[in-house]
Amino acid sequence: MVKSRSSRQRNTEHFLSLIVPAYKQEQTIIDNLLEIQAVLDQIRYDYEIIVVVDGMVDQTFQKIEQKKLAKTTCIAYKQNHGKSYAIRLGMSKAKGDYVMFIDSGMEIDPNGISMLMEHMEWYDADIIVGSKRHPASVIKYSTLRKILSYGYYYFVRLFFGLNVRDTQAGIKIYKKKVLEKVLPRLVEKKFAGDLEILVVSRSLGFRRIYEAPIKLNYELSGVTSAATFKAITGIFIDTLAIFYRKNILHFYNRTPRIIPFTDTLYVYHSKDTES
Repeated sequence: MVKSRSSRQRNTEHFLSLIVPAYKQEQTIIDNLLEIQAVLDQIRYDYEIIVVVDGMVDQTFQKIEQKKLAKTTCIAYKQNHGKSYAIRLGMSKAKGDYVMFIDSGMEIDPNGISMLMEHMEWYDADIIVGSKRHPASVIKYSTLRKILSYGYYYFVRLFFGLNVRDTQAGIKIYKKKVLEKVLPRLVEKKFAGDLEILVVSRSLGFRRIYEAPIKLNYELSGVTSAATFKAITGIFIDTLAIFYRKNILHFYNRTPRIIPFTDTLYVYHSKDTES
């Protein structure tokens, strides 16, 4: 019988912290996390999963607590703040020298986790971005989503000159040393946090940013969820705010200050994650 990598000797050169932001995911979160764990158990490095429940509005936290998933920490707070806030909170708790996030909801194939990690090492990168526009990506999404995605790409390229064809796909990996410099400067909570990290990283000299292929099926959720017109408006407003902070206020060049997370946190640790 072939043993999973979780029962074999792992390479100790790196440790991966995987952040999973979750909002209203009680129906799918356990299946989603089990798929993710199956992938992580095959990678060469040890890992932890940090689920951040962005608002106690359903039973997502309770279902994770009841399931007692291995190597998993779940953090929750009462009020919804936005995906970017949740990711930043998760990153602030990460132990790994590699820190990744992947959206919950099962739209993104978790096998992309190992692909992004391989690219991280091939390129000795600071950041690897999962990209819908990588020639090897397999993507299913509507014509409307394609139009919106291309429109935002050209918008970002015009305003920031980023040589990244897709800033918004919900899977990325960072070196911890990058986040240690970048996180204290971030303020985005909702729609444009992915972009803000890339903009600030590049402005601080972390320019080894590359793209990797992903497999994504947006047909699993229509334009009524993440891509509502409210969200579309929000992302453009937040993107302009990043431009304003970067180029008018020069906010990201200031001495960083750590903005505390003031919410009451509900935390579940599996036994093998407790220090």
